[in-house]
Parts: sequence; C-alpha cells; structure tokens
Amino acid sequence: MMKQDQRMTGDGRTILVSLMAGILAVTVTACSSEQPKPMAQPTPDQVRNHADRAFDKLKQEEQERAANPSTP
Repeated sequence: MMKQDQRMTGDGRTILVSLMAGILAVTVTACSSEQPKPMAQPTPDQVRNHADRAFDKLKQEEQERAANPSTP
C-alpha cells in the first residue's frame, strides 16, 4: 500500500490563501464601515398632525361617496 502525500499542492495552497485573504478583506471592511444611524422619532405633534390629516381625508372620501353613490 502506498501512502498518499498529505501536503497541499501549490495550486491548492494558492486557492486557500486567496480565500483567506478575501475573507479577511470582507471582515475588515465590514467592521470598519460606519454603523447606520437610527431614524429620528417623530414628535407627538407630528404624529397628531399626521393623524388629523388622515382623518380629514377619510371624512372627505366618505362625504364624496355619500354624494355619489355607485350604481351596480
């Protein structure tokens, strides 16, 4: 029986080193990039104004539907 040579060939070593370098580059880039900033929370007045506008729009749509009933 012949023993197989367990050393890595030149091509295999090159691929492994390239792969490790790529992983290292991605890791360094990901760790050094700036973290995204959280969105600013709206103030209670902004929320209230938005809700009031939405409610007014809903009332207007209901009035338009009542004035123009669709006929099936």
